[in-house]
Amino acid sequence: MMRVLGIDPGVERTGYAVVEWRDGGPSRVTSGVLVTPQGEPLHTRLALIYSGLSRLIRRHRPDSVASESLFFNLNARTAVAVAKAGGIAALAAARAGLDFREYTAQQVKAAVTGVGNASKGRVAAMVARLLGTAPLPDDEADALAVAVCHLYHMRLEERAAGRQG
Repeated sequence: MMRVLGIDPGVERTGYAVVEWRDGGPSRVTSGVLVTPQGEPLHTRLALIYSGLSRLIRRHRPDSVASESLFFNLNARTAVAVAKAGGIAALAAARAGLDFREYTAQQVKAAVTGVGNASKGRVAAMVARLLGTAPLPDDEADALAVAVCHLYHMRLEERAAGRQG
């Protein structure tokens, strides 16, 4: 059974989702959002994200960790802060000895909906349908989509390796 931790990085809100392959498809184990206190210094917020992700890794023992790679049309300050949160996710995975992968928004959308330019709403609706959940907050739905995308990629890699061996 494959189990992955999907992460939607952010300084204020980091979405997380643990999904595993069960009964021929993806199944949600847990998901939510790590929220850091506004007004705290960036380094304190990043430490809180690291602690939260490390706790999730210890509790749910994923086989690997995946995150959405960041692309921004926003200001540089926001982009740098969010990129640092993404680095914290990679650090948490590395410290736990886990493989870490990043996927573009287009890769995630294509894996979940079949369309690389699908709207955020369409992705959230497909995630809820695939996993049998009610509609979820954006950060949580995005983390679930990343986890499902990574599960699909892991299954493809597993099948390709089986054919080569």
